[in-house]
Amino acid sequence: MSRVEEAVKNKFKCNKCSHTRCRTKELAMTGSGISKFLDIQHNHFLFVSCENCGFVEVYDPNVLEGKKGQLGSVLDMLFG
Repeated sequence: MSRVEEAVKNKFKCNKCSHTRCRTKELAMTGSGISKFLDIQHNHFLFVSCENCGFVEVYDPNVLEGKKGQLGSVLDMLFG
């Protein structure tokens, strides 16, 4: 489990039902053009789903990791 996934799980609070447990799954996808043809999966996303109601949010882990010093603040803002 990545540092970002662990931090998201620790700070999670569902925006729909306020439940505090979630599941995470990181997915990689191809882009368009030559990357699709060569099956180069350079688009990574973190899917976070509430274990109570199933509501899903999608995050770009590269953006969250790019704010390493601010990761706690960013997660507080998202799951406040």
